[in-house]
Amino acid sequence: MIADVSMGKNSGHKTRKRTRPSRKAGHRSWAAGNAPVAGEHRGDIMSPEKRSSVMSRIKGKNTSPERIIFAELQRLGIYFARHVKGLPGCPDVVFRRAMLVVFLDGDFWHGWRFPLWEHKLSEKWQNKIAATRKRDERNFRKLRGLGWKVLRLWEHQIENDPEQCVERIVAIRAKCLATRSCTSGVARRNRGTEKKDVR
Repeated sequence: MIADVSMGKNSGHKTRKRTRPSRKAGHRSWAAGNAPVAGEHRGDIMSPEKRSSVMSRIKGKNTSPERIIFAELQRLGIYFARHVKGLPGCPDVVFRRAMLVVFLDGDFWHGWRFPLWEHKLSEKWQNKIAATRKRDERNFRKLRGLGWKVLRLWEHQIENDPEQCVERIVAIRAKCLATRSCTSGVARRNRGTEKKDVR
């Protein structure tokens, strides 16, 4: 629910009323108990040319969720790199010292709870999103194999509570930095011991 502030009828005091949030698209309208979303694919209301034009204008980078997270991290004075192409999956946020990568993924494009609503899509889009999900899994495995900690935040999580999302990032980054500091300290002590043993 979204709070709205307005003036009362017979007084100068402000009163608060509740308004319903805007209705989400089909892939965001969850049924109770994680049941499948009602409905089925009924065909595209747009021509192939119009659909192609619409889809081509959708951003892959610097989306609204990304801008929210980027701005808050910058406000906190935390250094990070964006969209690092040299890493699997081109992570949206990279903390190199902490060895932490963060993906800020769209609910539709990356298939949040995809099995619950894939039946509402055409076969073409079912295959496209299924392939994206598999590619994401491969990239996450590669990153973990390289020693990176992987954190994924979904579009709806950022929309609903951006502060909590940033808190998660900051807390996990701090934990990763502490872990790496301890590991580096042990490694340095071991190297010192090895040098003494050689002598």
